[in-house]
Amino acid sequence: MSAVDLKNQGNKLFAARKYDDAISCYTKAIAKNPNTATFFTNRALCYLKQRQWDFASKDCHRALDLDRLLVKGHFFLGQSLVEQGLYDEAIASLKKAFDLAKDQKLNFGDDITGALRLAKKKRWNKLEDKRIQQEICLQSYINKLIREDAERFLPEDIYYLAWQAIFYFLTKKKITELNRLFSEVDERRRKRDVPDVLCGKISFEVMRDPVITPSGITYNKQDIIEHLQRVGHFDPVTRSALTQEQLIPNLAMKEVIDNFLEDNAWAEDY
Repeated sequence: MSAVDLKNQGNKLFAARKYDDAISCYTKAIAKNPNTATFFTNRALCYLKQRQWDFASKDCHRALDLDRLLVKGHFFLGQSLVEQGLYDEAIASLKKAFDLAKDQKLNFGDDITGALRLAKKKRWNKLEDKRIQQEICLQSYINKLIREDAERFLPEDIYYLAWQAIFYFLTKKKITELNRLFSEVDERRRKRDVPDVLCGKISFEVMRDPVITPSGITYNKQDIIEHLQRVGHFDPVTRSALTQEQLIPNLAMKEVIDNFLEDNAWAEDY
């Protein structure tokens, strides 16, 4: 069988969810023709389905060595990197895939943008977890300092027992107040999540000036105008024809976003 025949057979096996057999076919196709990038991305997709993230990453890198403009190479690489916890690298790969898809006018629907939102959210959650651990350590450290100060300051003479009792009471009160403040911070932190609907489908950041297209898709105005000028006059999601004059301010969304940012100042850094 030729390399193309093996690839086609692999595609049929993939559609039947026989991923091991599909991998075998793609591997044989690669052996016959190691310079075809799509053979590697096809096999990488099988590895993604099997949750073999490292193998998927390696195949994507090999595909991109052959063709740096291969959208699926960057897309699948980004997905595998997310699962490996390499969020910065994943976001870079997925953004590259998104930009290339726009330039090549390829329609991936919401697949790439959805993966990019997921990567950004996981990176945000990782940073939040790190911040939580830092605050827990800080809380424990301050509690320790308060107790050590009390023990170092107070005399041990029996005649000072009354004074010691009062001082320890005040110390305990300080610790209780400190823990209460940290508890309030923790409660606010648990609510720190930006809904996907408030983020633009091009920049993936919180929209500042949302506009809606005739297709019903909302974008950040600056982002969609840049797309229309740089890429072409079409909606990035629906691919339908679109001009700047057709953009209408989404006032309802603007009000929702403004209210959200007013109540969640931290979202400025999201």
